[in-house]
Amino acid sequence: MKFDTKVVRAGISPDPSTGAIVPPIYQSATYVLEEIGKDKGYDYTRASNPTREILENNLAALDGGKYGICFSSGMAAVDSVMKILQSGDHVVCSDDVYGGVSRLYNNLIVNYEISFSYVNSSNPKEVEDAIQDNTKLIWIETPTNPLLKVTDLDAVGKIAKKHNILYGVDSTFSTPALLRPLEFGADIVQHSTTKYLSGHNQIIGGVLITNNDELNEKFKFIQKSVGAVPSPFDCWLTLLGIKTLSLRMHRHCENAQAIAEFLEAHNKVEKVTYPGLPSHSQHNIAKAQMDGFSGMISMELKGGIPAGTLLMNGLKLCSLAESLGAVETMITHPATMTHADVPKDERLARGLTDGMVRLSVGIEDKDDIIADLNQALDVI
Repeated sequence: MKFDTKVVRAGISPDPSTGAIVPPIYQSATYVLEEIGKDKGYDYTRASNPTREILENNLAALDGGKYGICFSSGMAAVDSVMKILQSGDHVVCSDDVYGGVSRLYNNLIVNYEISFSYVNSSNPKEVEDAIQDNTKLIWIETPTNPLLKVTDLDAVGKIAKKHNILYGVDSTFSTPALLRPLEFGADIVQHSTTKYLSGHNQIIGGVLITNNDELNEKFKFIQKSVGAVPSPFDCWLTLLGIKTLSLRMHRHCENAQAIAEFLEAHNKVEKVTYPGLPSHSQHNIAKAQMDGFSGMISMELKGGIPAGTLLMNGLKLCSLAESLGAVETMITHPATMTHADVPKDERLARGLTDGMVRLSVGIEDKDDIIADLNQALDVI
């Protein structure tokens, strides 16, 4: 089954009771047993739910995995990966991870005596050089948020295998429509289903994908024990969003390429970062391992924060909002929004300048998006 068919059909069958082509919303907390010790596969929705199970099977198939384990947010999924580690373990992590991830690691997970080394994972040598005797996990985000660094997943996968270390990849920006990290040796793939997978700014959710039987059992136990699970309704909405994933990602990529090229040529823009531009330092790696460059753009304006403020306040079509990966074009100022909890010295050291602006390109007509950006840039 090819990918475009999987998004519509994988793991989904007509409802056995009614023949409904759309899976039902099993909005139930509990299930009646036939007799003591005999159920119909479900006993309590925290442990399992038919609607969630359909979504988990669908998502696993899209990434080429055996197992999908859904959570109530992308951060709940990331936190669940941390729960398979033990006190004294060490993690090598991409230095430009989402601000919520670094907040989790640096303010909470360290309290359990788990340590972290942050490296520029676009240089595989830095990843290998950071490995210690107690390193148990390599955690990669690609492309990163918001600097859009790209990691050579095959190279890092070989390093992880060489040292017998678990290898996890946050592929939220790419989605399986563009990149499937299991094909490059990853043991775990994580997505925030809030973003491109659901695609409509309607739900909060996350998922872990794996082919490893032992990891699946651990994550299912964590899912059941902690209870950070998505509601049946959110699972249903996510399933509906996934059906148009291929169509949406094609439009996101097409629009972002045109807008990145427009911005790169504009005299009020200092720098544009987009993996689809030849000027991107990892353009060739992105081209080799991805089937498109996604819809995320970062840019630095001439004039720093004042210019960025004028731009964002002057937009009429693009929405000033956190989050990303939805049908609407959204613009964000990472220093004061998504990465506000990252200490300024650390943020600047990572390249997250005060004047950086992140653009999540939607699926509107690209000419309308460009016109809106152009009129806002004109007032700077």
